[in-house]
Amino acid sequence: MPRESLKLKSARAAEIVSRLKREYPDSHCSLTFQTVHQLMVATILSAQCTDERVNAVTPTLFKKYRSIKDFAEADLAELGQAVFTTGFHNSKARSIKLSAQQLLENFGGEIPRTLDQLVTLAGVGRKTGSVILGVGFGLAEGVVVDTHVGRISRLLRLTKEKDAVKVERDLVKVIDRADWILFSHLMIDHGRAICKARRPNCQQCFLTDLCPSSQK
Repeated sequence: MPRESLKLKSARAAEIVSRLKREYPDSHCSLTFQTVHQLMVATILSAQCTDERVNAVTPTLFKKYRSIKDFAEADLAELGQAVFTTGFHNSKARSIKLSAQQLLENFGGEIPRTLDQLVTLAGVGRKTGSVILGVGFGLAEGVVVDTHVGRISRLLRLTKEKDAVKVERDLVKVIDRADWILFSHLMIDHGRAICKARRPNCQQCFLTDLCPSSQK
């Protein structure tokens, strides 16, 4: 198969995004939250955990801890127990408590709006930071790469990389910046509905003619 030029790959990516938008018109972040800090906590909890499980935990969690100050002053053992079912509860509880303390001490209790500042917070890496900026503030500073996004992007040959940072580097070259935030949600929806990890349903996929990995 001849090497695809960046121009052709960008055109193919644009058509992929267009079709995904038509198929999933209500695509959005599936985590439930009311404030940007709640989004940050939910995103930290979503590591190695389904959004559905996180959404089952956060209503009670956010009722008990109503502010950044509440999380900063939380008893670590109690906080860990509150998030127990999301997995890695001790680590997540420490990150949530410490990041709340850092927000109060270093940022006046405000959520930073730059990736460089966000990644200084405990539990916040580039992926979490991009979620906060994109979903919380509508700022397109990158493409969030989770397992669905990375896997399907490789199947679509938008990247050959496995490392999330390198995948993102390839995607931002071919995805229109206006679609950076939505792209991840679209890919997640497609991964759940059709392009499933164990058995992609190529027979029902509307992207087969654009997908070099299609088995149709």
